[in-house]
Amino acid sequence: MDCSRVRTLVRRYCAGEENWVDSRTIYVGHKEPPPGAEAYILQRHPDNRIVSSKYTFWNFIPKNLFEQFRRIANFYFLIIFLVQLIIDTPTSPVTSGLPLFFVITVTAIKQGYEDWLRHKADNAMNQCPVHFIQHGKLVRKQSRKLRVGDIVMVKEDETFPCDLIFLSSSRGDGTCHVTTASLDGESSHKTHYAVQDTKGFHTEEDIDGLHATIECEQPQPDLYKFVGRINVYNDRNDPVVRPLGSENLLLRGATLKNTEKIFGVAIYTGMETKMALNYQSKSQKRSAVEKSMNVFLIVYLCILISKALINTVLKYVWQSEPFRDEPWYNQKTESERQRNLVEYIFTDKTGTLTENNMEFKECCIEGHVYVPHAICNGQVLPGASGIDMIDSSPGTSAREREELFFRALCLCHTIQVKDDDDVDGPRKSPDSGKSCTYISSSPDEVALVEGIQRLGFTYLRLKDNYMEILNRENDVERFELLEILSFDSVRRRMSVIVKSATGEIYLFCKGADSSIFPRVIEGKVDQIRARVERNAVEGLRTLCVAYKRLNPEEYEGICTLLQAAKVALQDREKKLAEAYEQIEKDLVLLGATAVEDRLQEKAADTIEALQKAGIKVWVLTGDKMETAAATCYACKLFRRNTQLLELTTKKIEEQSLHDVLFELSKTVLRHSGSLTRDNFSGLSADMQDYGLIIDGAALSLIMKPREDGSCGNYRELFLEICRNCSAVLCCRMAPLQKAQIVKLIKLSKEHPITLAIGDGANDVSMILEAHVGIGVIGKEGRQAARNSDYAVPKFKHLKKMLLVHGHFYYIRISELVQYFFYKNVCFIFPQFLYQFFCGFSQQTLYDTAYLTLYNISFTSLPILLYSLMEQHVSIDTLRRDPSLYRDIAKNALLRWRVFIYWTFLGVFDALVFFFGAYFMFENTTVTSNGQIMTTNTHMIFGNWTFGTLVFTVMVFTVTLKLALDTHYWTWINHFVIWGSLLFYIVFSLLWGGIIWPFLNYQRMYYVFIQMLSSGPAWLVIILLITVSLLPDVLKKVLCRQLWPSATERVQSTCTCGHDHLPELTLLACPQSPSPWAMFQARTQNR
Repeated sequence: MDCSRVRTLVRRYCAGEENWVDSRTIYVGHKEPPPGAEAYILQRHPDNRIVSSKYTFWNFIPKNLFEQFRRIANFYFLIIFLVQLIIDTPTSPVTSGLPLFFVITVTAIKQGYEDWLRHKADNAMNQCPVHFIQHGKLVRKQSRKLRVGDIVMVKEDETFPCDLIFLSSSRGDGTCHVTTASLDGESSHKTHYAVQDTKGFHTEEDIDGLHATIECEQPQPDLYKFVGRINVYNDRNDPVVRPLGSENLLLRGATLKNTEKIFGVAIYTGMETKMALNYQSKSQKRSAVEKSMNVFLIVYLCILISKALINTVLKYVWQSEPFRDEPWYNQKTESERQRNLVEYIFTDKTGTLTENNMEFKECCIEGHVYVPHAICNGQVLPGASGIDMIDSSPGTSAREREELFFRALCLCHTIQVKDDDDVDGPRKSPDSGKSCTYISSSPDEVALVEGIQRLGFTYLRLKDNYMEILNRENDVERFELLEILSFDSVRRRMSVIVKSATGEIYLFCKGADSSIFPRVIEGKVDQIRARVERNAVEGLRTLCVAYKRLNPEEYEGICTLLQAAKVALQDREKKLAEAYEQIEKDLVLLGATAVEDRLQEKAADTIEALQKAGIKVWVLTGDKMETAAATCYACKLFRRNTQLLELTTKKIEEQSLHDVLFELSKTVLRHSGSLTRDNFSGLSADMQDYGLIIDGAALSLIMKPREDGSCGNYRELFLEICRNCSAVLCCRMAPLQKAQIVKLIKLSKEHPITLAIGDGANDVSMILEAHVGIGVIGKEGRQAARNSDYAVPKFKHLKKMLLVHGHFYYIRISELVQYFFYKNVCFIFPQFLYQFFCGFSQQTLYDTAYLTLYNISFTSLPILLYSLMEQHVSIDTLRRDPSLYRDIAKNALLRWRVFIYWTFLGVFDALVFFFGAYFMFENTTVTSNGQIMTTNTHMIFGNWTFGTLVFTVMVFTVTLKLALDTHYWTWINHFVIWGSLLFYIVFSLLWGGIIWPFLNYQRMYYVFIQMLSSGPAWLVIILLITVSLLPDVLKKVLCRQLWPSATERVQSTCTCGHDHLPELTLLACPQSPSPWAMFQARTQNR
């Protein structure tokens, strides 16, 4: 169940089911409706407080401790500490309690500091000043005190404090422009419209006199959907009713641009705003390494419990027999994780894969190609001058079509012009002599208008519903804007109807080639289609332009048709779509354009390397399908031989969701059969390469529970399709849908490791949901970076982060985990065996100092340095050959087979240590002074001598085992490894060779020196170390010779003096004339 469902159920429960309604009524300015209008029902709504923190002052300690002790390792050591504390044990509780206390304290301080920063950010947001209208005056109060129904004033460059219905603005046409980078990642400007009956209210007194109520739906997270209506009460008895849509809604988090001020009424506040509903709470992330270690700890905990049970039972069995009450010797003593293994990468598009800078490349008119010098965001690149024309110029007969094409691009858009020399960078028109800034919801439109400006036609402004352009003769042409047929993702085109100064009425239409070509009845279709396909192969974003002339009678019919659709309260979108379909037909094709969305540096190389490494890359974006698909081709996510599959709203409208899913499933499984594509990642020529495109609406249907209350079948079918696709593009995604996609893959039956990367606040939810979250520090703020596990400046750094550092990290951490288990099995198992020879008396085999320092000093530094510095192959090799990442895929080095091998190796070494020393002391005699001496070595024999011999062999063996596993040797490695062994010898000599005055008794006095004074003891130590290491050495040699991995082959190559790998030859792909164009053509043919 997702967070929105939980919030909904909680809200219903708290309010009482009988009070729950599917809509809400807002009284503008908290004014009751006039008598006889409608009943006044007071509704309670939350305040405008935003809470992103995890803890409070009161619940921090219990909640943090609960979360920390959910970790198996912490819980394990807590149990050990409590056992040592409650009962009498040979070791002190301090040995377990002090490290545990240190880890818990440091972690709590870190998490507390992070949450304090979140509290600080929340307070700054909740206490920021907001202006609202009260009794006809402008009053300022804190944002958290804002209530539903308050009328708010927002100034230019300010962020909307809550979700508002747009009432009026300082602009005469009742519009305003906003940027929604923190919501959907798009930094372009969007136009919103005030309510028709309130847009003339420009002062506080006018707004305060407004008497109205708003009926709208309850809060829901979809950023692009809003349904409501406003009842405006005038002097008449009946109110004026106006429909409200998403174009009237100003969302919290968006920023006001190019408008001096606006007035709006708050309808959703605090945690009910769409931004808050799309916020994913921060959860505790656990790496695959930690999960594997937790399972291994449970196994060892079971082994430890079984050892304790065995020893306890045998102790009572021993003591139950006569004359065995006393033990043999009973003196008691007082004593990263996740970057690796990534299988799925979910990436945002705008600002992550691309720089969001559009560049006009060329246009094709009647088969003639025009290529102006590069312009990017209004800046002419150095050395550019004049117009560069390819092919022959059109003749006199085609001149009219050429100018009509330029006029169409100057008029068919939703661009606004801001005459300002300082804001957002001045853009000097080369012909108009004035500076202007173009702003639009689509960066493509800005690039097109700027490109046409270089070709002689300049768009000036929209004033009093007239669009003004400057032609090549520097004459200003004025066109009356009659209608705008807005763009939508189903039609994939937009149109405007304008009237020239001579009275001619034109319909100009631009859109995707698959959307324009079927509606064309005249024009050079074949020549223009060939150029469009050529540009598509190069990864350029293409649009086609067409027009038709309308006579007055046709225009009147169009007006009547559009008006009937616009005022409909039921099925308004469907009726508008039907009207647009009737209007946009019988067109004359003029030409096509090509725009390049600049990819980030090396973005394509990075995705190609990630796919070679066996990682699947998904693009999750709020952009329209055409834009996103073109980018996917440019960054090599989709290849030229990729067969694209659609799971979109348009496809579902033609067929049922059930039929579409089963058709796609049969398509992808036809070639792959039962094979999984995880090992191919779309790079094999033996299998058909599939790419899937899905939009947000289709995803909602898949995630929506069916009538029988289940949604699992559709989800599983969808996941099966995705598993057999080399790449997936999810477009028109809301922020919460991005998180749902990540969660869906994360919780699938394979439980793959997921990584999410994005640069905007709209990506925070998926960054928090994924196992690994990467924030790109870009143009859209620092929200993504602040909520991520890692932050990078560019997408290209993901290659080195995963394929190099992630690879190294996994090799190091897996060795660290297994080695710690191994050396502790070597440490503990001889103690277990020793109980069979000491009457199960709990007598320790090792001295207290050895017990304490084994894991702290004697064996800790070598593995610590290994986990920081080991490089089993060079950095350049990992960069050059991404396929080496497959050797560590799916947690290969922490699987049960490897775990069992390390465990049995530890048990074998422990048996060698214990019984090798035992047989050395097997024959003993009693000397004249009462000492026990071995007959074969003439060495003084005793309990501590035996334990010291076992301990010495153990320390040398586990240290040399790590030395055998080390491939990257530096002077630091030599110093730490050999220094640790030297430190053990020096410590043992000092510990047993000096009488320490602070000790009450000193049982180790002269033991170590006496042991080393015997020549056979030296021989036994060397022999036991050799025997212990021999199986591991044999295993390494045999595996490298018989079953070498790719990494081991590289190591062997480097050892032989070849510091490079053979270059990988890419499999030849069959030539295809147009990837994206062919997909559009297939869509058209459907």
